[in-house]
Amino acid sequence: MTSSVPSSMTTPTSLRDHFLIATPVIESGFFNRSLTYICEHSAAGAMGIVVNQFLGVDLSDMMEHLEIQPVTCTDMPVLAGGPVATDHGFVLHDGPAGWEGSQAVTPTVCITGSRDILQAIASGKGPEDYLIALGYAGWSAGQLESEMAENSWLTVPADHHILFHCEASERLAAAGQKLGIDIDLLSADAGHA
Repeated sequence: MTSSVPSSMTTPTSLRDHFLIATPVIESGFFNRSLTYICEHSAAGAMGIVVNQFLGVDLSDMMEHLEIQPVTCTDMPVLAGGPVATDHGFVLHDGPAGWEGSQAVTPTVCITGSRDILQAIASGKGPEDYLIALGYAGWSAGQLESEMAENSWLTVPADHHILFHCEASERLAAAGQKLGIDIDLLSADAGHA
């Protein structure tokens, strides 16, 4: 008799378009109490944008530095997207991948790293919903899966409303509520079955 392993157990499940919720196992450092939106996840690794931590810089400051003259108000805070490439900007936005450096995450969410989208935002012709971040979170092949096995992260399918319409300070708790948990009541002590 031959046994076969179900394909769902042999093929890793992509966490693209999911939130990673940091658990109390991550007691300190950049990812403590973070919520990360996963833009890419494959056997080669993962990439995401932390969506609940600010840098202390406004978009207007960034535009001034890039010598882009805004026509509309750009006083939104810039996110600390992650500890990798902190000098590189990313725009997480709704709509099609219509800008020079756009990549679709889903049919309705894209990530763009090119200047033309910032110029469109400054002129009032950019996407309706967007977040701006400097830096990103990255994991090498198998690293995220290993961290998940150590109970460092919980995952939940991403929610457009949480991503673009909740205040950054409320996003982590809102993502936890999608799992039916209160993030503030989680313990770093976890059991293994």
